[in-house]
Amino acid sequence: MTPVADGVAPARVLQESDLASALRLCALDPVSTVLAATRVEAAIARGLWSVGGVFWGYFRDERLIAFCWVGANLSPVVPDADPEALDAFAAFALTHGRHCSSIVGEADIVLALWSRLARSWSRPREIRADQPSLMIDHGPLVAPDPLVVRSTPADFPLLLPACVAMFEEEVGYSPVSGPGGPYESRVRTLVGTGMSYSRIDDRASVTDGRSRLPLGREVVFKAEIGAVAGGVAQVQGVWVPPAHRGHRLSESGMAAVVSAARRDIAPLVSLYVNSYNTRALAAYRAVGFRQVGTFATVLF
Repeated sequence: MTPVADGVAPARVLQESDLASALRLCALDPVSTVLAATRVEAAIARGLWSVGGVFWGYFRDERLIAFCWVGANLSPVVPDADPEALDAFAAFALTHGRHCSSIVGEADIVLALWSRLARSWSRPREIRADQPSLMIDHGPLVAPDPLVVRSTPADFPLLLPACVAMFEEEVGYSPVSGPGGPYESRVRTLVGTGMSYSRIDDRASVTDGRSRLPLGREVVFKAEIGAVAGGVAQVQGVWVPPAHRGHRLSESGMAAVVSAARRDIAPLVSLYVNSYNTRALAAYRAVGFRQVGTFATVLF
């Protein structure tokens, strides 16, 4: 285990009395901290027991300097990448072991924390060190697709396979663990809380040489608002099936999501995307997103 540097106080688990201070740290940069801030706001509203994870805090002179959300993901909030806070979180993480599936957040913080853990934690499947963080705080620059609407529970049987396909394409393995598993529950919750948007079209085929009859329905665009806090709505899970790509559905679809999210959820909409996904970057910029930072993700 890497020891805490001399003179550096150890990290500790935050209590409910610390959460207001954690939220103030998030407010310093609400776009880069929205993942952690979502959990802090939920813990303030419903209690620490309700959020399915813990918060680690680092204090200096009795003042909270930095914290991490630790659940399925580890999301650090460390203003100015404070090295003493990173040392303390690394020591705490090495003591408690790895239970998260990723480390995600502002790139310089994530990569600095990972550099302190790399020799002791398991080898990651992938390190995505350059993920532009984008935001839009005005109406979209392209016309919204009127067929992209909030998903309903009746759409769930079609949406779940689309979400699984998106996850497999993005991350490289299936998130499915059986009926009622965590991923299925997550998708169902997003739909039930109005955080899922989709366009579902009829499939059609010539069946008798004279007319086209519908053969079921399919998701041709989908996206979710995966985190909301501090006036920021973060879009996740944007996906168009391969057969429908090249028709600018992602541009008009994202324009619809931006319009709806800014109207109903939060005035600022953000997302992050892999730098090598040049087609997605071009689509988001066409909608009006601009880069405001860089994320990184360490995937296990």
